[in-house]
Amino acid sequence: MGINYVFLLQLLLGLFSFFSFGGADPEPLNDYCVADTKRSRDFFSNGVPCINPDHVLASHFATYALSEPGNVNQFNFNITLTNTNNLPGLNTLGLVMARVDIAVNGLVPPHVHPRASEVTILLEGSLLVGFVDTSNRLYTQQLRPGDCFVFPKGLIHFLYNTDFMRPALAISGLSSQNPGAQVSSVATFTSNPSMPDDVLKKGFKVTGQDVIRIRRNLGG
Repeated sequence: MGINYVFLLQLLLGLFSFFSFGGADPEPLNDYCVADTKRSRDFFSNGVPCINPDHVLASHFATYALSEPGNVNQFNFNITLTNTNNLPGLNTLGLVMARVDIAVNGLVPPHVHPRASEVTILLEGSLLVGFVDTSNRLYTQQLRPGDCFVFPKGLIHFLYNTDFMRPALAISGLSSQNPGAQVSSVATFTSNPSMPDDVLKKGFKVTGQDVIRIRRNLGG
């Protein structure tokens, strides 16, 4: 049986409505605030300046940015995000969508989104997903096409393609226009400037040679 994409999109929009009650972003004061991406930014604000509502088009609320996969990174995954450049109509709405492509045996390693909860819908392949709460309890679930999983805001989570034959494709919705993302291993071992070796050795119970090797493996 094929995937009912209309149902999945309706479910995603429903979950966005749920997110809106506890979203990280401030509520908009107008129906919409289509991002003005043409004008140079000579100031910074919590969002992007709006264009004149009289100039808003339907195309400002549509995008093909998620239609094609991107090139995978060293962990064999790629994330393609909507933003105010490729979808200016989402400005101030407190959400983004992401296309998640994970190659065979690829991993989106443990990471956090400091400003957003996330809901992921698996479209193709197989994924093992999970998060760790602040009591250090791990919650995991094996997903099949059509399954969804919610990652609470700010908690460490991962997505792992356990299929050795097929890549995985998922769509995620996040409850912030700027959710942020911090991969735990990369942030710890490849920060700029570098975190002191003694901190890493004591914190991870490893040797100085281990620190050097991990930094090198992560591109630090």
